[in-house]
Amino acid sequence: MLPLELAILEHGVANTTFYGFALARALSDGDTALTAHGTLYKALARMTDAGLLSAEWEDHAPAEAEGRPRRRLYRVTGAGARALAAAPAAPLAVSTKVSLA
Repeated sequence: MLPLELAILEHGVANTTFYGFALARALSDGDTALTAHGTLYKALARMTDAGLLSAEWEDHAPAEAEGRPRRRLYRVTGAGARALAAAPAAPLAVSTKVSLA
C-alpha cells in the first residue's frame, strides 16, 4: 500500500466521514504541501473501487444553503480498517510530509 493510501486510511479512521478538499488540507497542514490534488482523487477512486472506502454524494440541501457544489463523502470500510491495521510499516501521520512524486 502506498504512503498516500495509508495516510488517507489513517485520516478516515480518525474522521468518520471526510471529503477530498478537507483531506487535501489535512495532508497539507504544517510543513507539508500537497501539490498534486489529481493524485489524491485518483487514490480515492482506486481505494473506493478496491472496497477500502465507501463513497456517496452528500444531500443537496447543505451544499445549496452554503452556495457550493455537493461533496463526495468517503468512509473507511471494514476492509480499509483491516488493511490499515495489517500495513507492515506504521502509517503516516496526517501531519507528516506526503510525497506525491
